[in-house]
Amino acid sequence: MSAQACSSCTFFQDHALNSGKSAEAAGLCRYNPPVTQPEADSRGLWPVVKTDDWCGHFEQENA
Repeated sequence: MSAQACSSCTFFQDHALNSGKSAEAAGLCRYNPPVTQPEADSRGLWPVVKTDDWCGHFEQENA
């Protein structure tokens, strides 16, 4: 896995499924605000990313 992967980024958050368990190899990217949905009364959703994804906004997590 690359050192600059989503799983080691400060903006990455583990993604919990409806069952309360963490989604394996997936998380939420908290860099940008939630993405709006077509329905006006729907809540925005954070982008779901894989732990080994990466982007140009990577910032090393301070553990």
